[in-house]
Amino acid sequence: MVDVITMEIIRNALEYIAEEMGIVLRNSAFSPNIKERMDHSCAIFGVKGELLAHAEHIPVHLGAMPLAVREAIKVIDEFEEGDMIVMNDPYSCGTHLPDITIIAPVYHREELVGFVANRAHHSDVGGRVPGSMPGDSVEIFEEGLIIPPVRIVKRGKIDKEILRLILANVRTPRIRMGDIIAQISANRRGVERLLRIIDKYGRETYLEAVDHILSYSERLAKTEISKMREGESYACDYLDDAGQNWDKPIKICVRVRIEKGSITFDFSDSDKQVPGSINAPKTVTISASYFVFKSILRGDIPSNEGTYRPLRIITKRGTIVDATHPVAVAGGNVETSQRIVDVLFLALSKLIPERIPAASQGTMNNIAFGGINPKTGRPFTFYETIGGGFGGRRGKDGVDGVHCNMTNTMNTPIEEIERKYPIRILEYSLRSDSCGAGRWRGGLGIIRKYQALTTIKVSLLGDRHRFRPWGLMGGKAGAPGEYILIRNGREIKLPSKTTIIMNPGDILVIKTPGGGGYGKPKQRDKERILKDLLDGKTSRLYVEKHYELDLSKI
Repeated sequence: MVDVITMEIIRNALEYIAEEMGIVLRNSAFSPNIKERMDHSCAIFGVKGELLAHAEHIPVHLGAMPLAVREAIKVIDEFEEGDMIVMNDPYSCGTHLPDITIIAPVYHREELVGFVANRAHHSDVGGRVPGSMPGDSVEIFEEGLIIPPVRIVKRGKIDKEILRLILANVRTPRIRMGDIIAQISANRRGVERLLRIIDKYGRETYLEAVDHILSYSERLAKTEISKMREGESYACDYLDDAGQNWDKPIKICVRVRIEKGSITFDFSDSDKQVPGSINAPKTVTISASYFVFKSILRGDIPSNEGTYRPLRIITKRGTIVDATHPVAVAGGNVETSQRIVDVLFLALSKLIPERIPAASQGTMNNIAFGGINPKTGRPFTFYETIGGGFGGRRGKDGVDGVHCNMTNTMNTPIEEIERKYPIRILEYSLRSDSCGAGRWRGGLGIIRKYQALTTIKVSLLGDRHRFRPWGLMGGKAGAPGEYILIRNGREIKLPSKTTIIMNPGDILVIKTPGGGGYGKPKQRDKERILKDLLDGKTSRLYVEKHYELDLSKI
């Protein structure tokens, strides 16, 4: 039987292998979205596709990746050493088409011992708009090239025919090729490192350790759940709309049950799928549920399949949280996943309030640009998400201007944008007064202003313009998001999901939501209120309105 020390060494080694894979991918990638924003994820899997370890990358990727590995195992007749499988079909591997997954089987002396895999968001995979993130699509076929599980590497050699097919369907083939090769390189590093571990400890010891790691994580999770108050709660939250084809609010509901060392998330009452891109495949709902489940567990519990065994997730086919082919899903991954997190936290706040924050911004504020770069005469595509306010928590204010919950990416540096694209950034700042007031206020949103230097096509995909991020325990809601086009000095308010043409000189203003506040505002410490005022995070009007302070006497 493997000893505890060896098990822990192998567990930590697996986690670092995933981290090192991410470093290789980031350093080798061509696009700013992967190299700068780090919109990618890496993980290690067992022989049956069970998640063994992952890096601290993107939550919406990581929960769905085990299903992608299992789909590859089911579809591919027989793996060979040196093979790699590429896929992006949301209905078989989760998320959306720009997220391309590459999976590599790992063989130790001709015996399959597991898989390594990575997923990266590509700035374009074809479709009807640059960036492949339309806010108003109806069918998945509008959103880009669909890749079922196929071998892109055969016995260690890249299949140039498959690669050529992919590159023929995208607007920026050179960038796409660079990012795909970076993904292949990351997997090769993962295979190399995993085989070193197996060589050092032996195959039998490694496989036994893996089983113990999963069982150990399951026991830790169940122990933590047993400390929570048993009970049931119910909550609903809303997406603003599905774009121009469906201008009505969309309801997501969940019933949460905590009982006997297990937790159930039941989304059966959620609205039906809609004619828009915010439908979520069930894999996205699983990812969001995993994120929330892991967030409420205290202590140093590993994140692997064993951890999630006590969680049961129930959905109904054909709903916004379990969409059916061929409805569009580009926004389900980025926007609906955020609302699933919000509604789960809202339901859990009634059962374990001490562990739950107020709502964060609840959107990723997806922006995709494309056109012809006048400096090069070649097509360009650019994609990024923009942070906002994190919700206030018991004992702490929310964090200002960060990517929240289901996204964990970095900021795209202004210098990188202006160096590579015909875009000028006029402002990038925190959004004063956007925080939800409270004993602990929510985080501030962001203002980002883009000026077009040539004619470009822009896709916007966001939310929380109608339904503000809610507060908890008497805290106030955060400010809603707002998108504005300034053309010839005239301001045009834009919906949260749309595609527009920007002419040279046009300015796009993105104002992201603030986080909700926590606790009754009048109980907030005077010193912290004044510090926010002096730092420019809040105004005199905001303070006087929410905190009942007469500033004329201070």
